[in-house]
Amino acid sequence: MAHFVIMGCGRVGVTLAHTLDESGHSVAVIDQDDSAFRRLRSDFSGRKITGVGFDRDTLRHADIENAYAFAAVSSGDNSNILATRVARETFHVPHVVARIYDPGRAEIYQRLGIPTVAAVRWSADQVLRRILPEQSIKGDFREASGRLILGEVSLHDGWVGHGFAEIEAASGARVAYLTRFGEGMLPGPETRYQQGDIVHAMMNVAATHEISGVLSKPPVKESE
Repeated sequence: MAHFVIMGCGRVGVTLAHTLDESGHSVAVIDQDDSAFRRLRSDFSGRKITGVGFDRDTLRHADIENAYAFAAVSSGDNSNILATRVARETFHVPHVVARIYDPGRAEIYQRLGIPTVAAVRWSADQVLRRILPEQSIKGDFREASGRLILGEVSLHDGWVGHGFAEIEAASGARVAYLTRFGEGMLPGPETRYQQGDIVHAMMNVAATHEISGVLSKPPVKESE
């Protein structure tokens, strides 16, 4: 199990905190506003740190020195970028990501080596994938025969916590890699889908609509 530090206790921060906490990880959430922690469930076992997310003492209080990853998801672009830089450059956290509302700025920081998620662009992509049928599978690569495509697939929240082997068996797709907290990773036999994962799978072009349909719904429960 790993330690994660999250800056910002808004809707995104709370979702991240709950998901990581439920997975058995150690979590510390930082927010300037004490009342923001009311959004966390009563059974949340992580730490709640009141303070500025880019303040070094605040970060140390959140045990940043032992963090596997740091996510800055507050409502301020500048604060998110500054906090991410402090986490990476001062405390050498191996995995960092910042949420940025301005897509143009997000691209600039991405080129500078700071992993970012552009909130506006991400939200627009998610909406388009739900209202345009042809957007349900976003293709990244098509092999020479044209029969296979490597594409990004969207999964229903009901798949959270399920292993990728189960996801492959249900959909017929082969998961190639996933992006978690801005970092690419190859799923292993025990890897489970987490909320926020971006999943890329190799699949038969003729089956993309069927695969999208299976994954857009919660997994079918086995009859007892």
